[in-house]
Amino acid sequence: MNAADALHKLAPGWTMERCVLKYSGMSIEAPGGPKKVNLRRPDIMTAVQAQVLSHYRSDMVERIRANGHILSAGDLTVKLAKEFGFCYGVERAIDLAYAACKAYPDRRIFLLGEIIHNPEVNDQLRRMGIVTIAGKPKDEEINQLTPEDLVIIPAFGTEVATRRKLEEKGCLFVDTTCGDVMSVWKRVRQYSKDAVTSIIHGKAWHEETMATSSQARSSGSGHYLVVFTLAETDYVCNYILHGGSKEEFLQKFKGGYSEGFDPDHHLKAIGVANQTTMLRGETEDVQRRLKAAMVQKYGEAEIHHHFRFFDTICGATQDRQDALQKLLLQPLDLLLVVGGYNSSNTSHLAEMGEAKLPTYFIKNAAKMESVKLIRHYNQHIHQEVETLDWLPQRKLTVGITAGASCPNNLIEDTIRRLFELRGISVQQLLAA
Repeated sequence: MNAADALHKLAPGWTMERCVLKYSGMSIEAPGGPKKVNLRRPDIMTAVQAQVLSHYRSDMVERIRANGHILSAGDLTVKLAKEFGFCYGVERAIDLAYAACKAYPDRRIFLLGEIIHNPEVNDQLRRMGIVTIAGKPKDEEINQLTPEDLVIIPAFGTEVATRRKLEEKGCLFVDTTCGDVMSVWKRVRQYSKDAVTSIIHGKAWHEETMATSSQARSSGSGHYLVVFTLAETDYVCNYILHGGSKEEFLQKFKGGYSEGFDPDHHLKAIGVANQTTMLRGETEDVQRRLKAAMVQKYGEAEIHHHFRFFDTICGATQDRQDALQKLLLQPLDLLLVVGGYNSSNTSHLAEMGEAKLPTYFIKNAAKMESVKLIRHYNQHIHQEVETLDWLPQRKLTVGITAGASCPNNLIEDTIRRLFELRGISVQQLLAA
C-alpha cells in the first residue's frame, strides 16, 4: 500500500497532491502551492447554514415527509417520492459558494457556468454577487482574472484544460466537484495509464461527461468514446466483432471521442465508465453488451486483458430513481417532476414517469398556469410545450418527485399551486 492509499484508508476524504494534503471538504486551494484557506470555520458555517435554510428550506415539505409523504385536502391527494430534491453533493456545492461569499465579501468571485443545473439556485448566486463566466471560458474571459480572484468549479467539475489555464492565472479555487464524479475520474485516469480506452456512458454535450472525458487525456496518451444509447452501444459491439467503415464510425460519434481515436486500434482493450446521473439499469446494459462482445471476440479466458467495469452511478441518483419506481407502483393519476430542464438526473426521472402515466416535467410552479394549461419540458424535442386540460376535475392523486438539484422551496411552491388550482387555500392546506 502506497502513502496515498494508506492516507485514504486512515482518513477518507483526504488525498496527497503535489506533496500537499488536500481535503475534499470545504476549503479553497491555491493550485501548485501549500496555501489553503479553510471555509469551515464555525462563524462562517453558522451564517451559511442559516442563509441556505432561509433560501431553500420548506417547513411544509418536512411536515409532509413526517406524515408519510402524503397530503390530502378536498378531493386532491399529493404523494411525494420517499427520496427527492437536494443530494449531499449539491448541498455541499451550495454551502461552499455561500461560504466563499461570507469569507471574502471584498473579492471578486466567478462561477464556471452553473454550479448545479437549477436556474433558481444559479440566479440566487448571481444576486449574491457571484459573476458567471462560461463553463469552458475563452481566453478573453480568463484574461480578466487575477490571482486575487476566487473561481468556483461547479459540482460536475471542469475540463482538465480549463483548470490548467486557471492554475496559470494563479486564481484561488473553490472546488465543489462532487466526490462521486471524482471517483469516475479516478477510474478513467487508471484506464488511461493502462492503455485501456474509456467507453463513457453519458451525454457527450453534458458538462460532467466533458470533464470526465478530459481526464482520459490528462496524461496526453489516453483515449475515450462516449455512447449515449443502447443502439449506439450495439453499433460499437458490432464494430468490435465484425469491423466496418472507419469513416462511418467516426462520423456517427463525431464530437464524442478523443483526438486520434482509431476504432480499429483503440477498441481492443476497453473500460466502461459513466456519467453519474444516468439510469443504472441502462449503464448495466451497456457494460453487459460490451463485455459479451469482448468475450465473443477474445474468449472468456482473456477477457481480463480486454474489458473492465466499475459501478460509478451516483448513490443519490439511484436512491431517487428507486424511490420513484416505488411511487409509480401506487395508484396515481399523473406525475409532476420538478427541476432544471438541463438536469440529467431529473430528465431520467421524467423518462421513468413517462413510461407509466401522464408526466409533466416543470422547472417551477409558475408553469402550471391554470387547470386548463400547463407548460412543461419535452426532452425528446428539447423544448417547452403546452398541454391543455391537464388537470382532471375529479378525485385526483398526483405524484411529485424532484431532481437532486431542486430545492425544497420549489417543491413546496408546486404543492401549493396544485391545491390553489383546486380552490383550496393555503390556510386550509396548512390546517390539513
